[in-house]
Amino acid sequence: MLWSLLKIVVFLALIAALAVAAAMLSEQGGQVRLWIFDQEFTLGPVAAILALAAAVLLVWLGLKLVGLLFAVFRFLNGDETAISRYFDRNRERRGYAALSEGMIALASGEPTLAMARARTAERLLHKPELTLLLTAQAAEAAGDSRAASEAWKSLLSDEQTRFVAVRGLLRQKLAKGDTATALKLAEQAFALKPKHGETQDILLKLQAEGGDWAGARGTLSQKLRSGELPRSVYRRRDALLALQEAKTILDEGSTIEAREAAIEANKLSPDLIPAAVIAARALVTKDDRKGAARVLKKAWEAQPHPDLAAAFAATEPAESASERLKRFRSLLASRPDHEESRLTEAELLLATEDFRAAKAALGTLPEDHPTQRVLAILAAAERGMGAPDAEVRGILARALTASRGPEWCCDKCGTVHAQWVPICASCSGFDTLSWREPEGLRASRPASGAELAPLLFAASPPAPEPPPVPVAELPPAEPERPAPEPVAADEGPYETPDEILRRAT
Repeated sequence: MLWSLLKIVVFLALIAALAVAAAMLSEQGGQVRLWIFDQEFTLGPVAAILALAAAVLLVWLGLKLVGLLFAVFRFLNGDETAISRYFDRNRERRGYAALSEGMIALASGEPTLAMARARTAERLLHKPELTLLLTAQAAEAAGDSRAASEAWKSLLSDEQTRFVAVRGLLRQKLAKGDTATALKLAEQAFALKPKHGETQDILLKLQAEGGDWAGARGTLSQKLRSGELPRSVYRRRDALLALQEAKTILDEGSTIEAREAAIEANKLSPDLIPAAVIAARALVTKDDRKGAARVLKKAWEAQPHPDLAAAFAATEPAESASERLKRFRSLLASRPDHEESRLTEAELLLATEDFRAAKAALGTLPEDHPTQRVLAILAAAERGMGAPDAEVRGILARALTASRGPEWCCDKCGTVHAQWVPICASCSGFDTLSWREPEGLRASRPASGAELAPLLFAASPPAPEPPPVPVAELPPAEPERPAPEPVAADEGPYETPDEILRRAT
């Protein structure tokens, strides 16, 4: 408010000063004579001042008119002028309006309209980094992969849009299933922006699917450095990749490298069951059986598993059944109440022909959690104790339709895998498999007698890679011996599990 008052005061002062000056000139009198083209003009002081102001105005207008004429001449000559700048601003305004309409159309699910607006914007703006990007996205939404590919390739020449173009082409190749080209594009995108989280994930997935475990470990390290991954998760996943690298080296026959890689994988994640198994095998190869036992015991404390028991048995393959039972006591003592510990102990007792103790080791599992493996062990124990055939057949009939027990299940899609793998074969999830019983799932298919037979011999069926050593083996059947009558457990021979299954099925 004070500023407005000050402006009014200054304006009034100027008016007053001009009025005083005009009065003084009038009082002094005097005249101004002008000769223009032989014409004489006599002006008073005030009139002379007004004539001077008019002359100045006319000169200014003349200069502006000359400037306008020169501007029109330059415009006709093709140079930039105020007129051309006016039309350029108008064209730019219409171009940005078309670009905005195209973006809104794309977000509204109208890709055809978006492409049309993108073409209009390109004609008006001449800014391909904006209009080609909209064209590519609209073409993808419309399903025109050829137009989208051409737009992305056009953006490759500009350093500012190169990463966006590579990323767009990468998505196209992934959608087509061209993983080889997609891997190369992902590597280029990763080189342009190593800290881009989505690019890191895509490259890591493609490297893992392609078996490039060393490259995947490098990408994982970059994720850790860029802060995209907690250190605990990094150690776990790095252990998975090191484990797969060890398996690859083992397949190639490089024993020393395989041992070192397997031991490294186990050090990175001691509770990782496959890593502990392979590391134990590597240590056994180095004749470090005590070290192998320590590795397996540490993994057993974290998660008892049949593969761990098989690997522990393989550290001393020549021992007798009673010696094996005695040695396993130290392993089972760390988790005595765990279901896997009970089942392993029951199998070892079956091997020593202590059938009553084997049944006692199962505890309440046949009632609380009657899986195929539990019931198969119970059938072998009952038959060894001389139970009637009808009772044994009843137990085996339950086993045929019982749950298969814990399996390697994907936590993301629920797919069951026969063996542990780092990447789910169904959903391609990385590090999503866990050893558990599928939720709401009994047996995926009815089990046959032949499928139940391995459950009576070992803690888990033998896997093709690596082949587990049975925890305990029962005496083989004698083909020449006739089937004996049921007898007490300590009175004579007993039927083998194969004979039980043949008669039951």
